[in-house]
Amino acid sequence: MTQRLSRRILLQTAGALAASGSFVRLARAQNAAFGGRLIVAADSEPKNLNPAMVASNGVFFIASKVIEPLAEASFEGQNGLVPRLALNWEGSDDGRSITFKLRDGVKWHDGEPFTSQDVAFSALKIWKPLQNLGRLVFANLEAVDTPDPTTAIFRFSKPTPLQLIRNALPVVSSVVPKHVYDGTDVASNPANLHPIGTGPFKFAEYKPGEYYRLTKNSVYWEKDRPKLDEIIFRILADRAAAGAALEAEEIQLAAFSAIPLGELDRMSKLPGIKVISRGYEGLTYQLVVEINHRRKELADVRVRRAIAHAINKQFVVDTIFLGYAAASTGPVPRHAAEFYEADVPTYAFNTARANALLDEAGYPLGADGTRFSLKLRPAPYFNETKQFGYYLRRALAAVGIDVQLVNADVAAHQKAVYTDHDFDLAVGPPVFRSDPAISTTILVQSGIPAGVPFSNQGSYKNDELDGIIAKAAETVDATARTQLYKQFQKIVATDLPMINVAEWGFITVARETVLNVSNNPRWAVSNWADTELRSS
Repeated sequence: MTQRLSRRILLQTAGALAASGSFVRLARAQNAAFGGRLIVAADSEPKNLNPAMVASNGVFFIASKVIEPLAEASFEGQNGLVPRLALNWEGSDDGRSITFKLRDGVKWHDGEPFTSQDVAFSALKIWKPLQNLGRLVFANLEAVDTPDPTTAIFRFSKPTPLQLIRNALPVVSSVVPKHVYDGTDVASNPANLHPIGTGPFKFAEYKPGEYYRLTKNSVYWEKDRPKLDEIIFRILADRAAAGAALEAEEIQLAAFSAIPLGELDRMSKLPGIKVISRGYEGLTYQLVVEINHRRKELADVRVRRAIAHAINKQFVVDTIFLGYAAASTGPVPRHAAEFYEADVPTYAFNTARANALLDEAGYPLGADGTRFSLKLRPAPYFNETKQFGYYLRRALAAVGIDVQLVNADVAAHQKAVYTDHDFDLAVGPPVFRSDPAISTTILVQSGIPAGVPFSNQGSYKNDELDGIIAKAAETVDATARTQLYKQFQKIVATDLPMINVAEWGFITVARETVLNVSNNPRWAVSNWADTELRSS
């Protein structure tokens, strides 16, 4: 039988959060089918909550309830989208313009009207020059015409595929208010810490180390939404603590695999708790071995293929991810049905073949059983990436490659790999974001300046691959563009500029009283307008 979130637990939570005196009215009985407070685990504290500038899941997790994009991902919508601030969008035949018809009657949380001027400002002043992903997607955007308050016409200097812009909308098109940001230093504007949006929830409060609090937008443009009165993101960086809090009913939901994977089977059997893998199809993470091609040994494709053969992908899936992942075949995951190409070279786990390739490449085993040594830097973002680093060291030792494992915090890791190039191999977890041009081609494209995270900092260069990437960027016909990306996958899988090992989504664990969970491919980073609490 599902237990109701008790008043005692809510009062305990309120006491913890109100210790500073800044938040005194947290406890409220959850006895209505409509309304109530959802308490959620959050494992990080993004200091910038402006998704128009920082398009990352840590920011979206909180800010997507406050600041809205032009469109959101959908399981049922046309081309996998549903309208948000834009009602529809249409590209010109020559690929040089896209017209967005915007929703009328929408208001910002401070009462000002939302108009096409806000879209134009966000696109030209933030997405294109400042946003980590928008710099790529809107590289050729030169103007946004605003003939009336509900029309925004994007104009491009070169043909730009509607397919790309459409696929990118949920990720890159968060709109912020021009009247708040215009004439200010966008990067240091206070609204980055206290966002003002058009979404179903208003940003109310942030207590460092404790919680973020969002409250209901009572004049939200969508009828009868939101269904919750409040969302509390309680800071719980430790996965075990998040699991204990969920069992104790101190929180009602933990997304982004905030519960240890080893606990999921047990927790799925507990009364009142549900474990859900759906809702991350648009947020596929990829476990990738990044390769520094400046090393003579690694510049040889035979060595890269040997490393691929030395990795037992199924063991990684079963042991590190406990089955909550799938083995990868290349840079585009299976969930991306629009682009995925299955007919690519693969590298079955085969240490004999790996040893033969290394011998062929001219790196025989020495008297100490070692061929050469490599420096490996596992990304510190997830337990799984760190665990894979330990596994990879053992796997390569089995074929005579000595691995020096170097662990570091996030800042040091990113500097070493993406700025200083102080690595031979690195473990990275890039995210596939609906279209290869958004965050995937940059992993293998040459000419990326130093310091760009999650990009080709291994100095790999392939003129044919670069040509395909450049051609796809200006191919307006969606069918032809998709075929180019299928060629792209075949070249990457053949030449192995990086090694794709596994792909995974995340897991949501929630009390059964939380309804409308995981109902779109980016649910954890969508607006939760229809999420509700059922009393029991």
